[in-house]
Amino acid sequence: MKTVHAKPRVSIHWLRRDLRLNDNHGLFRALSEHGNVLPLFIFDTHILGRLEDRADRRVDFIHRALSQLQEDLAQCGSTLRVEHGAPMEVWKRLLVEYDITAVTVNHDHEPYALARDEAIAGLLKEHGVPFHSFKDISIFERGEIVKDNGEPYTVYTPYMRKWWAAFDEEMTKAYPSAEHLGHLLPGSPLPIPSLQDLGFLPTDLVVPPASVRDSLLMRYEHTRDIPAVDGTSRMSTLLRFGTVSVRELYRRAMSLSRKYANELIWREFFMQILWHFPHPERAFKPAYDRIPWRSDEGDFRAWCEGRTGYPLVDAGMRELNATGLMHNRVRMVTASFLTKHLLIDWRWGEAYFAQKLLDFELSSNNGGWQWASGSGCDAAPYFRVFNPQLQQERFDPELKYVKHWVPEHGTANYVRPMVVHQAARDRVIRVYKEALSDSRPGNDQQTQLF
Repeated sequence: MKTVHAKPRVSIHWLRRDLRLNDNHGLFRALSEHGNVLPLFIFDTHILGRLEDRADRRVDFIHRALSQLQEDLAQCGSTLRVEHGAPMEVWKRLLVEYDITAVTVNHDHEPYALARDEAIAGLLKEHGVPFHSFKDISIFERGEIVKDNGEPYTVYTPYMRKWWAAFDEEMTKAYPSAEHLGHLLPGSPLPIPSLQDLGFLPTDLVVPPASVRDSLLMRYEHTRDIPAVDGTSRMSTLLRFGTVSVRELYRRAMSLSRKYANELIWREFFMQILWHFPHPERAFKPAYDRIPWRSDEGDFRAWCEGRTGYPLVDAGMRELNATGLMHNRVRMVTASFLTKHLLIDWRWGEAYFAQKLLDFELSSNNGGWQWASGSGCDAAPYFRVFNPQLQQERFDPELKYVKHWVPEHGTANYVRPMVVHQAARDRVIRVYKEALSDSRPGNDQQTQLF
């Protein structure tokens, strides 16, 4: 008779935006409630296929984080399983290979992720496998902070006040997942696909520090806007991929920097905006889709390459291209310059940042770009046009940041300004005013929200 081998009985924690073993809510629930846990990561071909650069720093960052996880799991006598493919096909294979008792994940709020998880949950349900999803990447999420009438907030300040009113320090308590690693599936380390196997190349990635110093948080309010100094936490990339716990950052911010905590709340504000209004391709204020943007490829390329003739803008774009990061104050200046000075569609800039940013997060990137263009929730009014020269004089008066990224500044080799500030300002105000003049109450479906 043919011998029938029983399939290994496992529960699976599917890692996505939570690439850590400690203070991981979904992993904690898997370890403490199900046991025999196999951690899984899927290099999703749907996502990878949309990346234009084969030397993408984000793929490299994830690969390095997974390699570190594999080392840590090996010390526990367990392993990480890394797959490469379409999630639906991967899960079909896993269902054949394993007797899966449960699957745990942590919430992801982006439209693609929501559709993906719904499809996978449906597949697992057909096989009698429960699919459990938990809150992990924020303190509040989705519809937890809303107005008294149940409507979502579309302005940050009242959202932030309601956030603080609902907040309790118990919400920052860690989930002690690292204390239950004995409930992992025993086994030898499984191989991880190389970057080349995935179709990518090693990069010049410089991994941000794994933690932020107390001294930096204590002076954060006074240094956060100065691009030439080490005045920001540099935690955005680690938060994006979950190699650090957001609860840990809030715990530290509570005692060291209320301002830093409020910046973390901005992140949650934009997350809930995307959750309630899952149409990031459209202007949040529909009237702004009537603006006749300039489709000037040459001007756009000059902006991308840091050749605008405005030193702070050029320094920011060169920093982005060289490192995958850009100081937040400079992000606002560069975005304003593209949309206001050059009158180029915010979606062009958003897409470029999405391609280049190591810490790219759809909700924050979309929210920030629409804020800069005036089309988003709680956005700067269209007649507010950053003067990049004044911004430089205020936040980089000694030109330390500019000189680092634009060494030819002040020489004959530096390009002339591509536009005159006052003329560009007059133009954008005129164009916006004309395009928005037909915006009357009742014309747009979202008017009542503002």
